[in-house]
Amino acid sequence: MPLFCLSSVRLSVCVVGCLSVRLYPSMCDVCVCGCLSVCIHPCVCGCLSVCLYPSMCDDTGLYYDRYLREVIEVLETDPHFREKLQTANTEDIKNGRLSKELDLVGHHVRTRLDELKRQEVSRLRMLLKAKLDSTNTQSLQMDHASLLKQFEHLDPHNQNTFEAKDLELLISTATKDLENYDAERHDEFKRYEMLKEHERREYLKGLDQEKREKEEKRMEELKDKHRKHPKVNAPGSVAQLREVWEETDGLDPTEFNPKTFFKLHDANGDGVLDEQELEALFAKELEKVYDPKNEEDDMMEMEEERLRMREHVMKNVDINQDRLVSLEEFLKSTDKKEFNNPKEWDTLDDTKPVFTEAELQRFEAELHTKEEELGRRAESLRQEQDLLKERGKALEAQRREYQQVDNHHLLFQEAQNNLPAEPPQNLPIHT
Repeated sequence: MPLFCLSSVRLSVCVVGCLSVRLYPSMCDVCVCGCLSVCIHPCVCGCLSVCLYPSMCDDTGLYYDRYLREVIEVLETDPHFREKLQTANTEDIKNGRLSKELDLVGHHVRTRLDELKRQEVSRLRMLLKAKLDSTNTQSLQMDHASLLKQFEHLDPHNQNTFEAKDLELLISTATKDLENYDAERHDEFKRYEMLKEHERREYLKGLDQEKREKEEKRMEELKDKHRKHPKVNAPGSVAQLREVWEETDGLDPTEFNPKTFFKLHDANGDGVLDEQELEALFAKELEKVYDPKNEEDDMMEMEEERLRMREHVMKNVDINQDRLVSLEEFLKSTDKKEFNNPKEWDTLDDTKPVFTEAELQRFEAELHTKEEELGRRAESLRQEQDLLKERGKALEAQRREYQQVDNHHLLFQEAQNNLPAEPPQNLPIHT
């Protein structure tokens, strides 16, 4: 059983750890795996944040994802800890009892964990320095040890060695963060949809009546085209799983076997289906509705649909709510009425809008405020740039003036050196 369900969750995360949604797209795509090549850009909360744009790698979306993964990988190299991990239940992991086993791991494992912690502390210090520099705060006057306390996934008081407390903090923080991520993702999608609607209205507002009516008609046609798709099976139903069994696994649908299906899709063979393995099962259903080549299909909406499907399955199957589906839980779900006779699945198009008009108006007011603030900052930067240009011109003029003085001095010295020697005066006469 893995320490955590490392599901593919993506968020924008401030350097100070707050989970915020990026209003304005970053100018670059960077990895969220915890590497040091991060892109600093303004966050909607006004602070400077690290651009954690979805990358090509699968990750938890946690801003300490790489640290988390490397710690788990190192711990699993120790036979004793790996054995304890396999026999531990969810409660043992969450309440910190598993952390006490750290004292029994091998010396080489502890040494590697110490190195990982020092690297993580160094990374966090770099992010803090970037934030302080961006706000014109004198970092020399700041207590970096105190600033590190805002990161909850490690012990800031001991920055050199990895102890049991570090493992306990890492487990508890990651568990808490992952439990909140679905709600955060829904909120991010809601803000995305409001921004999209705001931009649509602003675009139409800038057109004359004839062009606006033509564009509105085109948009409605795209919506209608998107709605015309094959029936989507309810996720986790026998119809949906049989379709995967036949089309993805290439097996005879009449020989569908839930136990065999489970083992086929337990990709890492750990005896459970994690959230990532579950979401992989919905690919065929999502392909019925979304195609990245079609203008009318929004890939952000596809990811929201994937999340809704996974939540639906987890709600019906994950009995102990550990964010993992065991074989026993999976087989029990196949005995339910909903498995064989599910309700028809409603896609996002069939459900009510994710925001109200009042929420959109508040969002637009927030956007307006942020745009004004960015405008003021841009004007301030422009004035600073003009001032620097004027200073540069003054320095250049001063440099030319000094150069002219030096040139005159050199010419004068050269003229003095070229004057003919005068005969000596009043020399004594020798007889």
